[in-house]
Amino acid sequence: MARELGKSRTLLGRWSKQYAWVMRAVAYDREQDRLFVAEQQQARRDIARRHARLAQAFLGKAVARLQGLDPRELSPGELLRYFQVAAEIERRAAGEELAGAAALDEAEGTDLAALSDEDRKARMDQLRRELERRLAEDAR
Repeated sequence: MARELGKSRTLLGRWSKQYAWVMRAVAYDREQDRLFVAEQQQARRDIARRHARLAQAFLGKAVARLQGLDPRELSPGELLRYFQVAAEIERRAAGEELAGAAALDEAEGTDLAALSDEDRKARMDQLRRELERRLAEDAR
């Protein structure tokens, strides 16, 4: 640097000490890092707000579509899946995290694969009635 400026190294050393160049450079770097982290945090907040708005819009459309469904026209598998997803969403909203949609039946002690066809049909009827009840509550 001394060569580029045409100054002696001794003079630059004195100036560096006199004007605290090293401390000021470190402070500048720290401030730049702080600003960068603040920008990243703001970007994450902006993304979260945008995603929340999109989720609300999508949820409104999904609820409208669900209210138009006739649960009697759903297959047992579709009905079970709707119920599992709705129950998982409800539990997550209450603060309970689930490993997956299958956790619903595991939590209730139901192994669907081990049920007979008759028991599986009875379970599907039970779930259908529960879904109809919840949809009716939401429609009020």
